[in-house]
Amino acid sequence: MRRAMTDKGVAALKPRAQRYAVTDLELRGHWIRVQPTGAKSYWAVARNPDGRQVWTHIGPADAMPIDDARDVARRILSRVRSGLPAVEPKAETFGAVVENWRKRHVEANGLRSASEINRLLNVHVLPIWKDREFTLIRRSHVAALLDKVEDEHSARQADYVLNVVRSIMNWFATRHDDYNPPIVRGMKRQKVASRARVLDDNEIRAVWKAAEANGTFGAILRLCLLTAQRSRKVAGMKWVDFNDEAGEWNVPKEPREKDTGGTLVLPEAALAIVRAQNLIGDNPYVFAGRGEGPYKGFSAGKVAIDAKLPGMKAWTIHDLRRTARSLMSRAEVRPDIAERVMGHAIGGVEGIYDRHAYRDQKADALARLASLVNGIVNPR
Repeated sequence: MRRAMTDKGVAALKPRAQRYAVTDLELRGHWIRVQPTGAKSYWAVARNPDGRQVWTHIGPADAMPIDDARDVARRILSRVRSGLPAVEPKAETFGAVVENWRKRHVEANGLRSASEINRLLNVHVLPIWKDREFTLIRRSHVAALLDKVEDEHSARQADYVLNVVRSIMNWFATRHDDYNPPIVRGMKRQKVASRARVLDDNEIRAVWKAAEANGTFGAILRLCLLTAQRSRKVAGMKWVDFNDEAGEWNVPKEPREKDTGGTLVLPEAALAIVRAQNLIGDNPYVFAGRGEGPYKGFSAGKVAIDAKLPGMKAWTIHDLRRTARSLMSRAEVRPDIAERVMGHAIGGVEGIYDRHAYRDQKADALARLASLVNGIVNPR
């Protein structure tokens, strides 16, 4: 009578000219396959509800005891006979979901914020969550991540990260029946909205003086105030878009972007800032960052500026754009011209039919803005 197979018995199996298999008498459906080379491996064999025979590789015989192979085989045999896949599909990691989301959402929709989204993920999220099973990320994990970003950077940066993570989780939920995102109301770190913030003259003067002594980031801040453009537009200025002879900056329009300031004739104060920047190697950006990209040190730069402004009420970089728009009104710039300088889409019939560039009018608006800023920064 044949006895149950043991580890010693598996080791004693001899190779033959042709591959062959030996059944494990202790477990029906468990086999040891022997190759002509002498290599041995464990296999589970069962029929699914459709009657199809399914062979599933368990592992090499020299790397696991036969008792461990039997345990694995029992699970496989049970799954196959129940009509399930032999092995439970490996759960998606956060990193795998992000790659799919980037392809099907960010790239497919041509999001203008793609570079910033990738920066936030690469700096703050993927180093911690890349290999973590996506569906096992809980609310406490999200809170811990936001705590870390807030403590090491800022509450605003934490909210940016929250927005990206929420988008990924909501997108994943649209593709899976039983997934509920763990993010709930109240997880934002900035509780007070600052969309109405406009800097007063004393604050403008303080920020300007601090920016003058803060290198590239300070130059970007000053140019934001002098041109009323978004900070990312200013940081993304390329030499090819700047005509030094004419003193013009052609603000490029990105895909899916409603409008931009178009061609702006810069005032002398703004030109001086641009001309003071150095061309670094093959980097195409006026405000060059590492490698061939633009400057991206906004978080660290803002912290450095704030350190020089003790006691000043909380403010954001975007407040400079709102402040510039208010200053243009103060300088008696026509509202429609100020809106065109800022790159706001003009609505209604006027926006459809009036295709005039308003080059000279926008130049006059920026000259008035620069004159007013100079009077604030350098009072008599």
